[in-house]
This record gives sequence, C-alpha cells and structure tokens, in this order.
Amino acid sequence: MTTSKDLTVGEPSKVLRSFCLPMLGSIIFQQLYNLADSFVAGKLIGEEALAAVGNSYEITLIFLAFAFGCNIGCSVVVSQLFGGKKLAQMKTAVYTSLIMSGAVCLLLMAAGYLAGEALLRVIQTPENILPDSLLYLNIYILSLPFVFYYNVSTGIFSALGDSKTPFIFLAASSTANIGADILFVAVFDMGVAGVAWATFICQGISCVLALIVVLRRIAAFKTDEKAKALSFPLLKKIAAVAVPSTFQQGFISVGNILIQGVINGFGSGVIAGYAASVKLNNLVITSLTTLGNGVSNYTAQNIGAGKLDRINAGFRAALKLFLAVAVPAALLYFFAGEPLMRLFMDEPTDAALQAGTAFLRTVTPFYIIASLKLASDGVLRGAGLMGMFMAGTFTDLILRVVLAFILSVPFGSDGIWAAWPVGWTVATVMSVGFYLRKFGKRPNDRCA
Repeated sequence: MTTSKDLTVGEPSKVLRSFCLPMLGSIIFQQLYNLADSFVAGKLIGEEALAAVGNSYEITLIFLAFAFGCNIGCSVVVSQLFGGKKLAQMKTAVYTSLIMSGAVCLLLMAAGYLAGEALLRVIQTPENILPDSLLYLNIYILSLPFVFYYNVSTGIFSALGDSKTPFIFLAASSTANIGADILFVAVFDMGVAGVAWATFICQGISCVLALIVVLRRIAAFKTDEKAKALSFPLLKKIAAVAVPSTFQQGFISVGNILIQGVINGFGSGVIAGYAASVKLNNLVITSLTTLGNGVSNYTAQNIGAGKLDRINAGFRAALKLFLAVAVPAALLYFFAGEPLMRLFMDEPTDAALQAGTAFLRTVTPFYIIASLKLASDGVLRGAGLMGMFMAGTFTDLILRVVLAFILSVPFGSDGIWAAWPVGWTVATVMSVGFYLRKFGKRPNDRCA
C-alpha cells in the first residue's frame, strides 16, 4: 500500500529521517495540548489554576503510561509481522491490541474515579488548589478511551511505516484545542473545567478519525487466510512488550508523583514554576522519546525481515536526529528560561520564576546525555530486550526519587532539580552499555 513504508530497504539515514520527522511533528503538536492548558490556565485564570493543572498532570501520566504500553506493545509486534510479510497475523495482532486496550482502559477509569482524590492528597496537594486539581483530573479520566485508542492507532500507523497520517490528525486537533481553550475560558468563563473539556473534545475527535482510518487501512491488506479477532499467543507477545513498557512509564509516573509531593511542600509558587518549566522540559523529552519509538519500529521491522546488519547504521542515523532536537532546545531553555516562563503566567511571583528557571538551567545541559539513553532504549525495545530496557529506566527513576528527597533538605527546591542529571547520566551509561553488548560487534552495516 502506498501509505505504508517498508523500513527494511533504503539508506538507513534517509529512511529514518523521512519516517521520524513526521513523528516528531506529531508529538510536538500533541504536547501543545498540555502547553495550551497551562498557558490558558496561567494567563486567563491565574497562578493557582496553573498549579492545579500542573499538579493533576503528574497523576494523568500514570494513565498515559498504560496507553503508552499498549501503543508500544502493539507497534513492536505489528512491525515485526509487517516486516516479515505475515499479514494475516499482523491483522490479528491489531484486533487483539484493540480488545486488550479497551479492557485495560475500563479498569483504569474505575480505579481513577475511586482513587483520584486520595492520590491528590497523597502528594500533599495544597487545599487551595485541591478542588480544581480534582475537577481537571475527573474530566481527564472521562477522556481515557480517546487517549488509549488514539495511542494504539498511532502505534499501528508507525508499525506500518506511516508517520504522516497521525501528524495530520494531531496538527488539526491541537490547533483546535488552543482555540477551544480560549473560547471555554475567556468567553464562557468555565475556569479549569473549560481547559479540561476543551482537551476532552479535541482528543475525542482526533481519536475517532484515527481509529476509522487505521481500521480501513488494515482491512485493505489482502491475505490468503482470514484474520482472527483475538489470538492469545499474539496477546502474550504483545503483553511481553506492553507490560514492561507500562511498568517503565508507570514507575516513572509514580516517581514523578513522589517528587511532586516533595515540591508541593514548598508552596503554590514553586508548584506553579515547576508546572510551567516541566511542561517545557517534557516537550523535549517526549520528542526524544518519540524518536526512540521510531527507532524501535525501524529495529523491529528489520529484525522481522532478518536484516540485523542495518541496526547499527540506524542507531547512528537516529542519534543525529536526537542531537538536532536536543542541542537547540538546551540552548534556548538555558538562556531564555525566564522569558519562556512568563508565557505561562500573567503576573508570576518571584518564587515561581526562580523555581522554574533554576529547574531549566539544571537539566537542559544534560539533554545530550538523555539523547544517548533514549536512542539506545529505542533499539533495545525494538529488539524485544525488555529486561535491559527496564534496568536503565528503573535506575534513573530510583536515583531521581531518592536524591530528590535527600537533597531537598539541605538545598531546598534546587536540590530536587539536581536529581535529574544524576539519574540520566547513570542510566545512560547502562543503556549504551547494553546496546554495545548486543549490537556493537556486528559487521559493517549494509544497505538492502
């Protein structure tokens, strides 16, 4: 099909560039959802609203971890089957992923409504922002079916080598989300609820459109045998990738919640500053993670096709893309942190500005280190080496959480920010070491 792309042929750098750049554009637009929420909350409602949205965001990342796991599990398995031209099994893997994702989503929605307020209290949410934090969180939970099925749909598109279709959907819906945020807050005066409902509506539209297109795309593949709606052996393969990926993202989210609890002890000003700066940081880290997902698809397709000698060339080509994102972002955030912070707050307090700027100046010099880790992780995950993939991630998380608690005592919030570089550096050494152990001794890469 002309809309699918075989990542097992062609010069690796050109293949990855044409495949990953639309993915990068997609994730930038996706992050506009969160940036628009924070911008409108901080500018049109107030600093406490910004703190409430940012506070709830850390909990929503738990739900996103499960959606991300479903995305990666489906994407890696479908990539391998597509690369191996096993089209009937590929269709079954898609249908199985959709069923699995729906079941997981329903369980999370029930858990979210039952435990939402308790989670907010666990992280010591200040009473002045608790009602708005809970309101935003509850509306977000309603949107979980859209979050899950959109993520799975994009995973399928990526597995088929199509990164342009999700970009089109996200570009349209993210632009609409900004307009809806402003309409619901500035015109209808809906406050934090308006920010949440605007995201709900736009996510819903993009999800439905993506799901319709991806199902039509899959149905159009001609196969000699009829694809099954559900396969337990394929479910096991999908889960073998999805569960570790979910745990990885989930533990990161739990770690971020624990860190958020430490930050909340410093008051709403520091919370607001962190909420704005971490959104800027997440724009970069999520972009790098998305490039890593592209590396996973590339690796998985080539492993499915038995072309292992293309993996090293793909890694080197991908690393150039990573650095093209990381270096300019690091320079921008380091030297223009305060002006960027002011974009999110109408009348920022000194505490908010100081906290956010300090966070950005501490973490941004280490974006290059994070690039090495995420590029290595992409290869490990695409190869199904989930144990190695998880080891580096958990090390990073444990170090960040433990150091945040320890260093916050003598150094205040500055000590919390210092935990990021240490965690990234140690985890990078591990991930790169795992990559070199498995693929570093392969012969010179040859292009098929």
